[in-house]
Amino acid sequence: MDFAPGNLSSFHTDVLQQTQLGQLCGQDRLFEDRYEVMRMLGRGGFGVTFLAKDVILPGQPLCVIKQLCPKVNDSKALANARKRFEQEAKILARLGSHSQVPMLLNYFEVDGEFYLVQEYIRGVTLARLVRRCGCLSERGVKQFLYEMLPLLEYIHKHKVIHRDIKPQNIIRCQDDGRLVLIDFGAVKEQMAQASDTSQKTPSTHFIGTVGFAPPEQFTLRPVFASDIYALGITCLYLLTGKAPLDFDNDPQTSEIYWEHLIQLSDPFTKLLHKMTSVYLENRYQSAKEILQDLNYQSPQQNLADCLVVQHQQVQHPSANQSSSSTNGHRSPAAKAAVAIRDWRQRMEQRQRRTPTSINQPITKLRNSFEPS
Repeated sequence: MDFAPGNLSSFHTDVLQQTQLGQLCGQDRLFEDRYEVMRMLGRGGFGVTFLAKDVILPGQPLCVIKQLCPKVNDSKALANARKRFEQEAKILARLGSHSQVPMLLNYFEVDGEFYLVQEYIRGVTLARLVRRCGCLSERGVKQFLYEMLPLLEYIHKHKVIHRDIKPQNIIRCQDDGRLVLIDFGAVKEQMAQASDTSQKTPSTHFIGTVGFAPPEQFTLRPVFASDIYALGITCLYLLTGKAPLDFDNDPQTSEIYWEHLIQLSDPFTKLLHKMTSVYLENRYQSAKEILQDLNYQSPQQNLADCLVVQHQQVQHPSANQSSSSTNGHRSPAAKAAVAIRDWRQRMEQRQRRTPTSINQPITKLRNSFEPS
């Protein structure tokens, strides 16, 4: 949500008055002689986010400045916070080379507070899209998983746990339709640990969102599968429009009830159950495992119904839009899917012109497009 100066609650007015970026909001003065602070975008437990304009670069592009507040009280803790901040900023810089992660443009320290400058993603969060356009179908959520799971696999390969996957942190970019994951918890966790001046006790700061975070995350032991749980709960939101705390729970197992709210195929229902199991040992352990199960469900149908959706929706951006074509090329499977669709259309046209039924096996055509 955007917060512009004027007509604000006392809470947000205090934020603007108490932060250096807030005091510069809407003023002629530049932050660090470079950034024109325009408005506040939001506030969390570890800092404030502002929209700004980089007046040094050609075209004065928009960017996002995140002010992190480690709340350290002595020089040793500040040095520890500075070290952790630099380490995590470098990790975010590596992750930002992926098209679905905001690019890290700059990071620095001013008066004991730390700042990240990231690419501004112009678009709409999935939470807002569901409120505007309604829930997604099973096919739409499968397509969402096809877009998000490779990204999640990429993040985990870099040894990073996001910790806060939810519809509010996933943006459908209006420029090219790609899904972008924002607000990584890695830096937040490092700032929380740096704030704890005791070296003998672990940090007691929970990073995440209640309802989307699995039980092990509340005990401060998140793992890669914690992100999988959050992604699964996000899928349930996309299907039902219900927040996770609105679901009923089994009093004995603590598993949530949701099957009665929407009709899904049995394989996809089982897949979502495995993603959202509160028991870590029963949950998927990697994004690759989920992709394998998604692809196992009728590969022929996946080509015709799922990948073809990607080809069609690039021309009509929507809540179900795919970003797979943003790389500028199609995979052999995508090419085969397009050919299958065209072949089906020709067959249907012929059937309308003649009563003769054509029963050529579709697998033969699909196999002819597969690489040798």
